[in-house]
Amino acid sequence: MTGKAAEAPHFADPEHARHLLHQMLRVRRLEEKCVELYSEAKIRGFLHVYIGEEAVATGVMATLQPDDAVLATYREHGHALLKGVSAGVILAEMYGKAEGCCRGRGGSMHLFDAATRFYGGNAIVAGGLPLAVGLALADKMAGRRRVTACFFGEGAVAEGEFHESLNLAALWQLPVLFCCENNLYAMGTALNRSESQTDIALKAAAYEIPAWAVDGMDVLAVEEAARRATDAVRAGGGPHFLELRTYRFRAHSMFDPERYREKAEVAQWLERDPIDHLRTALEAAGQLRKKDWDAMQREVDAEVQAAVDFAEAGTPEPVDELTRFVYSERGAP
Repeated sequence: MTGKAAEAPHFADPEHARHLLHQMLRVRRLEEKCVELYSEAKIRGFLHVYIGEEAVATGVMATLQPDDAVLATYREHGHALLKGVSAGVILAEMYGKAEGCCRGRGGSMHLFDAATRFYGGNAIVAGGLPLAVGLALADKMAGRRRVTACFFGEGAVAEGEFHESLNLAALWQLPVLFCCENNLYAMGTALNRSESQTDIALKAAAYEIPAWAVDGMDVLAVEEAARRATDAVRAGGGPHFLELRTYRFRAHSMFDPERYREKAEVAQWLERDPIDHLRTALEAAGQLRKKDWDAMQREVDAEVQAAVDFAEAGTPEPVDELTRFVYSERGAP
């Protein structure tokens, strides 16, 4: 045998890499618990989980500041958690309890928390993009150096709001980071069966927006690309666009029979699990010991269990308050 054996990877900042691993694991365990609770009929309505895509939100969120805004789709539990909404408040919302971030009125698809500047949870495909443009316009008019990060799936590219929002953001040079979570299937339709041009970043570039594609299964690659983009946006460089090529390991929703993709394809993507990818790389570099990994799992499991306990101990919205918030409670000026 000739040649030199490949050297084990080495992380310049192993503590930060372990932090990213911890964040992805938090999202994964919360979503797995949501699936379990849904199967027990403790969570009702629709449920869309983020399992497999954790590297996207984790990598992008690592580059944002607390005062930055985030908008997401109905697959947003992980985004809310990483933005600072507690797991207990998230689960309470899904349980329909008054302790939830929307007093149990929004449920899984409509998480919202003004305190952390998490503006949904938007169930309408592409519905978050115009909102992101509006938030960014307000920041620019007020002279605030903020970034608005807007997450959406590749299915949103077929909607008019996508093109209108990118056009206005570019025209007005607004501080928006558009994050397309391209998981290849808009519900049950493959991208190459709905779009003649499947290079999503190229579509954004047509609006004179700096845009590039990223391996959405590699959290470090996502963070590097997102930091480059957020730094440019914050410095006044106008909107930027990331196409994050990822994959959801589970069906579109809990009601999805998933007959549109081959099991062999799913198996191939499972081999690229972003959590396993980073964990094994850290272990190979000697920068993650088994006892530390075990402790990380115990910590996350305890956080999720505490969230379940908090949600189950919550209180349903009183019947006599069901009409509250239909109209503003603020008096006339």
